[in-house]
Amino acid sequence: MNSHLLFDFSVNEENKIIHIEREFDARLELVWEAWTTAKLLDQWCAPNPYRTETKTLDFREGGFWHYAIVSPEGKKHWSRYDYKEIELQKSITELRGFSDENGMVNPDFPRTECTLIFSETDGKTHISMTEKYGSPEMFEKMATVSHKKGFSSHLKNLDDLLLTLKSK
Repeated sequence: MNSHLLFDFSVNEENKIIHIEREFDARLELVWEAWTTAKLLDQWCAPNPYRTETKTLDFREGGFWHYAIVSPEGKKHWSRYDYKEIELQKSITELRGFSDENGMVNPDFPRTECTLIFSETDGKTHISMTEKYGSPEMFEKMATVSHKKGFSSHLKNLDDLLLTLKSK
C-alpha cells in the first residue's frame, strides 16, 4: 500500500458504528468494478492468508452476494450481503450477515448495515464506509485492532490487484 494514501479506522462506541476511510491510487471505474464483480472480489476480499470464494453475486438492488471466506485449511465461513440501495459508481448500502452454505442468514446474529460512498479526485478513488452494528456483541468483536489489521490486509490486496489491472 502506498503509505501516502488515506486509511482511517474510527470507532464510535456510543452508536456501535465503525467508520473507515480509504483511498486507492486508481480511477473510480476500476475500483467500482473490483468491488462489484465476483471474479475480482475473489482476488482481494479476504485478509491474508485467507481467500474469498463467491457462490452467488447478483449486484442489483434486491440482489445479494453470498460468499465464503476460506481458511488455508479449507474451512469455509459463509456470509451474505443483501443490497438495499445502489447508485452506480457512487454508493452501496447493504445488510451484512453470517449465513450457511445455502445463503440462509443466521438469525442469532443481527445484521450489520454498511454504507459505502465512492468518489474520485485527481485519479484517486476515495471510499467512505460506515458500518452500523445490530448487535453489541458483534460490534465489540469488530471494534478491535485485530479487525483493523485484517481489514487493512484485504484492502492491501485490493491495492495490489488494482496495480495489476491498471497495467493491462
